[in-house]
Amino acid sequence: MAMDKKYYSVGLITWLARLSTIAFALFLSIFAMDVFNEELSFGNSLIALFMHLIPSMLILLILLFSWRWEWIGGIGYMLLGFVYLFLSKNRFDWISIVLISVPLFSLGILFWIGWFQRKKVDSY
Repeated sequence: MAMDKKYYSVGLITWLARLSTIAFALFLSIFAMDVFNEELSFGNSLIALFMHLIPSMLILLILLFSWRWEWIGGIGYMLLGFVYLFLSKNRFDWISIVLISVPLFSLGILFWIGWFQRKKVDSY
């Protein structure tokens, strides 16, 4: 019975990390819709939309590998958080930095916890 609870908590953390990642990617994708407010041709709008969706695609690419190997999500999302902090240090208001970097760090932590828990449960 105790082992079932351990597997349940590992599964809960793992799925929480995965679903939170998908939700965060959708949140970032909302900001890509501002390209349709500009007066661009159809082709230029598609190029601008693709450029705005690169961060979401990168997050989903990391999720693709993290689905099997949680440690990749732990490293990848933490690394993305640090890269975003470094690149946006003097360019944006602090609230926009917090809205992007804190979820990235949180996702990294969730994937690390899931990986450590799975490793501990699998060692029994």
